[in-house]
Amino acid sequence: MATAARHEPADALRDRFFATRALSVALVKPLSDADATVQSMPDASPAKWHLAHTTWFLETFVLAGVAGYRVFDDRFGFLFNSYYEAVGARHPRAARGLLTRPTLATVLAWRDQVDAALDAAWARLPDSARALIELATAHEQQHQELLLTDILHLFAANPTFPAVYDPARYGGRPAPAGPAPTGWSGYSGGIVQVGVPARADSGADRGAGFAFDCEGPAHDVLLRPFALARGCVTNGDWAEFIADGGYGTASLWLSDGWGWVQREQIDAPLHWFDDGTNFTLSGRVGRVADAPVTHVSHYEADAFATWAGARLPTEFEWETAAAGADPTAGNQLDGPGWIAPTGSSNLFGDVWTWTASAFLPYPAFRPADGAVGEYNGKFMSGQMVLRGASCATPRGHSRLSLRNFFYPHQRWQFTGLRLAKDV
Repeated sequence: MATAARHEPADALRDRFFATRALSVALVKPLSDADATVQSMPDASPAKWHLAHTTWFLETFVLAGVAGYRVFDDRFGFLFNSYYEAVGARHPRAARGLLTRPTLATVLAWRDQVDAALDAAWARLPDSARALIELATAHEQQHQELLLTDILHLFAANPTFPAVYDPARYGGRPAPAGPAPTGWSGYSGGIVQVGVPARADSGADRGAGFAFDCEGPAHDVLLRPFALARGCVTNGDWAEFIADGGYGTASLWLSDGWGWVQREQIDAPLHWFDDGTNFTLSGRVGRVADAPVTHVSHYEADAFATWAGARLPTEFEWETAAAGADPTAGNQLDGPGWIAPTGSSNLFGDVWTWTASAFLPYPAFRPADGAVGEYNGKFMSGQMVLRGASCATPRGHSRLSLRNFFYPHQRWQFTGLRLAKDV
């Protein structure tokens, strides 16, 4: 869990919360009930499940303390709990796609009830509930990105390659951003502070604003002089890697990565086709050489960096380089439409960038008490950190200290890379 030491004004939080809830519904508007029910792989969840789980979160952790509120359906706690052991048993993750009931319409009706109850109770909510609503808003934004990438993975399994967001309806495909930035920016290193300061209640605070618990406590790290590439690795760069036999050269790969490539017969990023097209949320489109490559695993990113004579940055090198950058800039999610990397020099947007850092607790990290303490800490094993934001990250969700994390083989998210090297 995380909260802010000084909460944003109640009206601002209310506006942001309900805008976030509305965006989730807007993102699924083009889907049929069948589209919203199917699960394409165990790592993904149905769109309907994302809508329901974020609503369960509010009903369980916020509305449970509101006098007179009655849960929409007693059975939904079992169906839509994700991983909160302290809350109780739950439906198996890999079987979420078997939940043909409740229907999408029922889930949307449940959302309406929860939103109306929160709206009615807003003025009398205690500070503890407002802190949970801040967390719930960030939680729903995370699920919006997962929702989009899960829909993309599902629709890519359809041999007709349907578009979720028809470009003709949503403003078309934007013009390419132009040639990808080249060259390097150097940094002197030294002792730098990273993360957000600790709070007595184990939340995190930079003076104002929200942060997850895993973003702190702030602490000093020693960095050697380094350089970070001014732009992300592009589709054109990746095509050269493929042409040079990158996927077939064992010496470029970590042992686990080479085993994964061989076992899964990986020979290109996810959603690539040999005819020069990519599958996107707007259907199958021509690949843009200067756009950042995406849907690559940590294994692939590390192998490419080795091939290029460079390396992946640590998360603290990235945070140092991004200090002063605008986390709301770049190609990020504003609503339904064209959702794909376009390319720029921004450190935020387009693609999450893999780092060389494992997702581990910072010194003196302590999870929050209770069920919400399961939010991040229990996942600090075997996963790698990504930094920045992607084209599917809701604008305003990311910040300098935000730590995203996935297992090194996973690549269905908008994941890419930016190279680093020693100086």
